[in-house]
Amino acid sequence: MAWRCYRATSRFTGKIHATLRESLISTILFVCLLFPFTTEAGLYTASDQVVVLTPDNVDSVLVNSTAALVVEFYASWCGHCIAFSPVWKSLASDIKEWKPAVDLAAIDCANQDNGPVCSRFGVRGYPTLKFFHAYSKPDSKGESFRGFPRNVRGLRRKIIDKMETHAEPWPPACPPLETTSRAELDNFIETNSVGHLALLFETPNSYVGRELTLDLLQYENIAVRRVLSTEDGLVAELNVTHFPSCYLYYPSGIFTRLHVQLEVRTFYTYALQRLPGVVRAGKPLPVTSDLTKNTTEDQLRPFNRSRVYMSDLESTLHYSLRVELAAHPVIKGEALSTLQRYISVLAKYFPGRPVVNNLLKSVDMWLKGEKDTELSYSSLRDALDNTAEVPNASLPEGVRWVGCQGSKPHFRRYPCGMWTLFHVLTVQAEEAAGKDPQEVLQAMRSYIHSFFGCRACATHFENMAQESMSHVGTLSSAVLWLWSHHNHVNNRLAGALSEDPHFPKIQWPSPELCPSCHGVKNGEHTWNQAELLTFLRSHFSSEHLLSDYLEEEAQLLSRQKERLVARHQEKEQEAKRGAERRARQTQDTLLKPQPEEEEEEEEEEVAKEQPAEEEAARAGEKVQISEPPPWVKPKADVSHQPQRRPSIVGLKFRPPQEEIVDLDSFINQHYKALRAAARVSSRVKLRTLQMKEQPQPGAILEQGPVLQLGMQPVEPEDLLGQHKTLHQRILTGKYTGSEEEGALEMYPHPNKRRWMSLLSVGFSRLDISLCVLLYFLSSMCLLAMYLFFKNRRRPRRAKVALP
Repeated sequence: MAWRCYRATSRFTGKIHATLRESLISTILFVCLLFPFTTEAGLYTASDQVVVLTPDNVDSVLVNSTAALVVEFYASWCGHCIAFSPVWKSLASDIKEWKPAVDLAAIDCANQDNGPVCSRFGVRGYPTLKFFHAYSKPDSKGESFRGFPRNVRGLRRKIIDKMETHAEPWPPACPPLETTSRAELDNFIETNSVGHLALLFETPNSYVGRELTLDLLQYENIAVRRVLSTEDGLVAELNVTHFPSCYLYYPSGIFTRLHVQLEVRTFYTYALQRLPGVVRAGKPLPVTSDLTKNTTEDQLRPFNRSRVYMSDLESTLHYSLRVELAAHPVIKGEALSTLQRYISVLAKYFPGRPVVNNLLKSVDMWLKGEKDTELSYSSLRDALDNTAEVPNASLPEGVRWVGCQGSKPHFRRYPCGMWTLFHVLTVQAEEAAGKDPQEVLQAMRSYIHSFFGCRACATHFENMAQESMSHVGTLSSAVLWLWSHHNHVNNRLAGALSEDPHFPKIQWPSPELCPSCHGVKNGEHTWNQAELLTFLRSHFSSEHLLSDYLEEEAQLLSRQKERLVARHQEKEQEAKRGAERRARQTQDTLLKPQPEEEEEEEEEEVAKEQPAEEEAARAGEKVQISEPPPWVKPKADVSHQPQRRPSIVGLKFRPPQEEIVDLDSFINQHYKALRAAARVSSRVKLRTLQMKEQPQPGAILEQGPVLQLGMQPVEPEDLLGQHKTLHQRILTGKYTGSEEEGALEMYPHPNKRRWMSLLSVGFSRLDISLCVLLYFLSSMCLLAMYLFFKNRRRPRRAKVALP
């Protein structure tokens, strides 16, 4: 599809600012760069099995090629070229097996980039066909097809005529096309070890033998030779009375007649490709015993190839809805519309069991009730798992392939199930007399475009849909359209790596499955459309579906209920774990408050402790310390006692077995107790001075924690002495400010704690001030003494008496 850049022009009145004009021009250039002008797309794509030539690949394709090529030079605007393009595409599909010997190509001369190429080969009119021999030289211009026919049969024969006149060197993959004699047959049997030699008896003007030879050139263990009706010896020996007819000749001299429904090329090809031991070149020989081995997750289940299994349809639904859609966490826009259309078609036409149909209808109603512009897959998965607990509704989980199973895990399965599902839906839509003939086809097209995992497959299908889906006008034509394009895909993928050797891709239905579907017209195979439509209606009808290997509905509902219960329990446990996690986070937040919150919390705690401390001070009782001194050993069961929350942010609980006391941690830990003791002391200082009483050692010890110097334990007497001196300094000091100003503060600024701890080694500010003062006075005294003695030692000058 070509993209065009449309430019809108507007008239502006008045004066436009220069910068605005430049901005507009830049925007237009940007849009044109995003959507550049291009020529119309050509009439062919890679899906048509036609080599699309360009200036970049023309030499590599045509020059020195091992196969001959027939090239169409056309113009995409030419009406005759457009009318001829379906014939060229059909021819490419018809002679697909001839590719190693001769291939088809095309180039659009209307494209300006391709113009020099077309001029190089002397093309002046369209369409023009040219034949290029194998191993063509760079200066070769090809041989023109003059007056070529406009049908597949005539073009196929024209190519054969060109191949027979091919000059040396001969295409290496092409077998001999000339007739043979009895002597040549005997020599061939002696010099070759093929398993089957097919002799096609025909008249001199027949092309069936040569077509059959090219049809089988990609298959091993078989050879085809032409025998004319004028070869009297062989004709008389085998008593051949009908031309054409095919016989199989074996080294032991035995001839057997190859029985086919109709003596035409298509039936011969189909029968010979399925002879024992005949395989496509490069493919391994199918081994029947492999089908009974565990080559997939499960052993191959016996099944009837002529029937459709409900297990395949339910497996396709599971994989489509639970696996393929799961790759899209959020579904919105066009994809959401596609999903709604897809589910709607399934709910209307899927011929499933009641439990499956009920679930599809519930999901369809839920989607129609959704008003949001986007949908999360998790919510869709809840609907598919029936978390709403719709009665008697369930979609089986897991896959159980039967008619779509492959000999290996990567063969068939889901693609086969998807084709089968939409074949069934088109037939069911016709039976239900649907209103829109394209309803199922458009749902399939949009689903494949938006969600199908194989993007190359989606591109090929979209190309087919763009070409002819719009021509579908009736429900029966929708059934035939899907069948026709399914066969087109089978033809394109025949021989590909994705082809299962046990289930080769053929033009379906085979003559054995539907003999009346095949016919002959003018010596060519044709499809009987009326018989074919009858067969498709019967084959994909709901009455014809087999329910083998399905899980019982009661067991299905029971398993769904168990899954829902387990899911609810898991959600409850997850909610419980989430609540516990949030509680732990809240607790951690409370244990580590912000500095402002900590100060407020400390003030509240101190305010609560003040009444009790004042009352204890008046009564002369001992102030109890909330924590034991560091020299007291903890009891054995200290690990079972609840730990108090530290009052300093960042202070960690010390392990119970830790006996080494850290000075900084000790000071910070008891800082609050020192503040409380200082506050109490400041309130009773006047009364204490009047009474002229010194506090008892025991009381002093319990009024607040003392400071430990160094890392070694200190004797109680030293601690009492130090605390006594400190208490005396507090009592004799003068306090002219408030209580907060008179309280003893250890390291008031957090950023000075480390340095003050190192300098003071546990001393208060008063101690440091006194030390500095004493050091200063000592220095002055030493300086005075130094000057004094220096002057004393200075020698006195002698007095000189005057005469």
